[in-house]
Amino acid sequence: MVEKGSSDFQPVITRADDPAMIIYTSGTTGTPKGALHAHRTLLGHLPGVEFPHNFFPKKNDLFWTPADWAWIGGLIDVLFPSWHHGIPVLAHRAKKFDPEAAFHLIAKHKIRNAFMPPTALKLMRQVKDPKSRHRYNMRSIGSGGETLGEELLDWGRDVMGLTINEFYGQTECNLIVGCCAEIMETRPGSMGKAIPGHVVGVVDGHGTPVKDGTVGEIAVQRPDPVMFLEYWRNPEASRKKFIGHWLLTGDLAKKDEEGYFWFNGRKDDVITSAGYRIGPAEIEDCLMKHPSVAMVAVVGSPDEVRTEIVKAFIVLKPDIKAGSEVGAEIKDFVKVRLAAHEYPREIEFVNELPMTATGKIMRKDLKKLEIERKSKVL
Repeated sequence: MVEKGSSDFQPVITRADDPAMIIYTSGTTGTPKGALHAHRTLLGHLPGVEFPHNFFPKKNDLFWTPADWAWIGGLIDVLFPSWHHGIPVLAHRAKKFDPEAAFHLIAKHKIRNAFMPPTALKLMRQVKDPKSRHRYNMRSIGSGGETLGEELLDWGRDVMGLTINEFYGQTECNLIVGCCAEIMETRPGSMGKAIPGHVVGVVDGHGTPVKDGTVGEIAVQRPDPVMFLEYWRNPEASRKKFIGHWLLTGDLAKKDEEGYFWFNGRKDDVITSAGYRIGPAEIEDCLMKHPSVAMVAVVGSPDEVRTEIVKAFIVLKPDIKAGSEVGAEIKDFVKVRLAAHEYPREIEFVNELPMTATGKIMRKDLKKLEIERKSKVL
């Protein structure tokens, strides 16, 4: 094949907005859609990679991610930017993510930088005393896809010796908000500030920016260097993605007076209970602080009186036995830390949570399960 190939290479002349590639969404809230991106997308992403990796690249940097390269998180957050800067990327395909093996890999190959989905970090957090078996010295960890919470940030400082920088984006418009511990305060629960080069706001249903501290939909002003062109062969979905000059992310958050964004939840995940609109993020963050909880997903479960009640699906740590006693303990733990309407009235212990291929929790599947269960009872 090599012998038959041409020795000449003639690059095609393209413009910044010419179509370059299609990357599919993860399907967290519905059928995956093909996001068509332009040639400008690589250069447009560079600040969003350099910022949360504390001004990547630096001497001796070496990147790795357990994320699949077919996902925008593996391809654009790691592989292409590293190659652009001439930084090597470790390639390793495991049949299944093994947290102990991840520590071994990081130490053996002297990994300095990693993009780690929150699910991977939560699994690594369950490994006891990894420093006694693995000698690692990482410089940066960036994470996005789900909110981290205070517990994971504390774990990162204690076990990994660094502050994990959270960032935010989506397949259609990626790496637009983030943290950089070297130059800004990391505030637990916040995704950070708008990455330089992007205008990010919080808007209401009419596309009007809301006041600071008010929950609304995260939106990105166009034109933007990383914004997709359209959904492939789906003009209706493309049209619904915008309102005026704003791209709508479908995610709810609030922005404070200093520009920090605080994630509230997907619009689809909002729980309506006794007149309250409740986002799952804060409740999940609180539950993750309980010493028995390894992973959690919070959804709204149908209720005749309250419309919905807060229900938590919880994966316990390996040495904890499920039962009514630990369930009551977890409920009480939340009751004294959050508002009365936010504690989970129902808790179900499960062995695992439904995940997309990119490590995001599929709350829509859990909610569908609850609806089906409750409809049978009624």
